[in-house]
Formats: sequence, C-alpha cells, structure tokens
Amino acid sequence: MSADRSDGVRVAMIGQRGVPATYGGVEHHVEQLGWRLATRGHDVTVFCRTNYVRGSQSEYRGMRLRRFPTVNSKCFDAIAHSALCTLATFPDRYDIVHYHALGPGALAPIPKYLSRARVVHTIHGLDHQRAKWGRGAKGFLRCAAWISGHVPDATVVVSHALAEHYRERYGRWALYIPNGVNEPSYQAPDKITVRWGLTKGSYLLFVGRLVPEKAPDLLIRAFRRIQGNLRLVVVGGSCFTDKYTTSVHDQAAADSRVLLLGYVYGQLLAELYSNTAAFVLPSTLEGLPLTLLEAASHGISIVASDLPPHVEVLGDDGPGHRLFPAGDEDGLISVLEHILKDRAVEQTGATALRQEVLHRYRWDDTAAATERLYLDLLQGPPDRLRARHHTGSSAAAWSRSFTSGHV
Repeated sequence: MSADRSDGVRVAMIGQRGVPATYGGVEHHVEQLGWRLATRGHDVTVFCRTNYVRGSQSEYRGMRLRRFPTVNSKCFDAIAHSALCTLATFPDRYDIVHYHALGPGALAPIPKYLSRARVVHTIHGLDHQRAKWGRGAKGFLRCAAWISGHVPDATVVVSHALAEHYRERYGRWALYIPNGVNEPSYQAPDKITVRWGLTKGSYLLFVGRLVPEKAPDLLIRAFRRIQGNLRLVVVGGSCFTDKYTTSVHDQAAADSRVLLLGYVYGQLLAELYSNTAAFVLPSTLEGLPLTLLEAASHGISIVASDLPPHVEVLGDDGPGHRLFPAGDEDGLISVLEHILKDRAVEQTGATALRQEVLHRYRWDDTAAATERLYLDLLQGPPDRLRARHHTGSSAAAWSRSFTSGHV
C-alpha cells in the first residue's frame, strides 16, 4: 500500500486518557501531535476514557474523538481501555495504530498480526520502573517493554536517553522524535495574586503528578530547611497514589509557606510559570517531561535533578539551569540557596535557554517527523523497513534529520 499527503493516513491513537488534555504529559503530546496531523490532511481518531473526557463531543481541533469506558483502577485503567480500543480499530481499517505509553503497547501484537495496519509505539518513559506499581504490575510492564522492543513496525522515543536504553536492552534503534513546546507570552500576576497572594518572584514552583518518582516530598523537605519568606507552590494531584499524596499533604501542613493547589490549567498555570522565582523538578525517573520544556519556554530559572533527559534539555549546570544529584536533599538545598542569591545572573541564563529550547523542541517538527514515519511505513515493505530500524542506519539518519530540523 502507498500513501501520500493528498490521500491522508487513517490513524488511531490509543493509550492516552484523551483530549482535550487537562493533566498528563502523554495527553498533551497526543493533542499537540494529533491536531497538527489532522491539519496536514490525515484522519486522526483519538480514543478517550470516559473518566477523563466528559460530554458527547465527537470532534476536537480536527481530531475524531471516540469514548470507551474503563475500569477505575490503578492496575487496569489503561490496559482495559486500550483493549477495548484495539478491538474497535478492526471495523474501521486504520492505516496506522499508534500506541502511547508502555502498558497500552502490550496490545500491539493484535493489530500487528491480525490486521493490515502498521503499528507504531511511542515510549514516553520506562513505566515499569515507577514506584507506584506492585510486583505483578511491574512484571506485566516488563513484558510490555519487551514487546515494545520487538513487535511494533516502529518504536518511537522522546529522548536520547530512551533511545540508548532500547539500543542496549533490546538491540533496537528506536526513532528519536521528542516532545515539543509552544511559545508562551508573559502573563502578569493577576488571578494568582487575588486567589493566593502570589506576586512576581515570591515563590518556587513545582508542577507534576504527586507520585514518588516526581519527588515532591524531597522538595518539600528541602524547602522547609530554607529560611525566609519565599513560598513553595506545588501544582498537581494524585495518580492512583492516594497514600503517597496524603503523606505529601501531611508534610506541607507542617509549613505554612507551602501551598498545595491541586491540578491547575490555562491562565492560572501560565501566570504561575511566568512569575515564579524558579521552577524545580526533583524527579528520580523521567522520559522527557513536558513541564520542563514549558518552564524553559517561559524563560524562568530552573532547578532539576541530573537525570539524562533533564541534561538533554538543560545542558551542563549553569546560570538559569542548575542541576543537583537526583535524590540528594542537601544538594537540592545548596542549589536553591545559590540561585536565590543572584537572581539577575540566573535570569540571563534562563533567557538564553528559552531561545534554545524554543528552537530545538517544536511541535511542528514532531508532527512532520511522525508524518514522515507513517508514510515510510505505508510506502515500503514493513519488514525491510523494520530491519533498517533494527540495524540503526535508518534511526541514526532520523535522529540527525530531526536534530538539524530537516524533517
């Protein structure tokens, strides 16, 4: 089969909670990618969970929306929904079935071997390493990881660190197509001042799910050891991690300077990014966090753990983009105290990082590279294309073309 821009490719997106995206990096990735593919003339269907997307809307930004129920359970939410969605792809004869996240991709063998569709799997992180999973769930996710390295016609990763993991672990050259970021405009403190008394430069900011690998507990402990009137604003909520979230709330309750806001979106979140003294991301496990790209795009100072995906974005430790050893509370305190001493110097570095990130991480490039992958899969024998991916010749060329912007 062949396909070109005028034909359009029929794509099913499976694994995300749905769109419009509220919380969740995968959901924002699918929204930004999906509507751009639709704009390019492709027929994009996004499968949504009824516990995430309410109402009866059937289309959003050019994407078709299909809702299916799921099991409201930590272990079965994603896989139960993805199973229903996978079966629903058969009557509609999609050209591409595109899975997102590790667990949902465990179903890739079904369309791979029982349908005409080509199968793409985007890995956003090594989910089997997340602390919230028990032994059984981790075992399942390890199996899903093996499948992601052997079954799909193309495996896509959002960071170079993940690409290296697939090369070393499975002998497969996964295709590097990172997340993007939109260029924001500065938002003066307005609603955040009225609601919470926050003014420009008066607080540190954390944005992310309240899960162990994001380490908000480490940040709160470190912050409580820093003297002064600065506040810590924590944006995010539980993700089937209620016990851990309760412990975070208990820690925050011991210091009146810590403000837990839950999930925040839109104008409020833009104001929080625009006016913080620094954005802090103390994670111990990441793929390529959208929150880090968003913070950098606002030109604010950033403090992050020294995980390889963070280093990919921030580069070496320097003004405006400070690194500390992951899990090191004393190291985090030292860096936070350092950036607060000379904010003008840190701001200069943050402004330079902003321009670099806006140039390197563009959603239009992400969409163009994904479109090119789809068309390549549909225009050539998939086994031969997959073999080229496996040996690395195709993947290396893809990485070079994406990094240079020639997609």
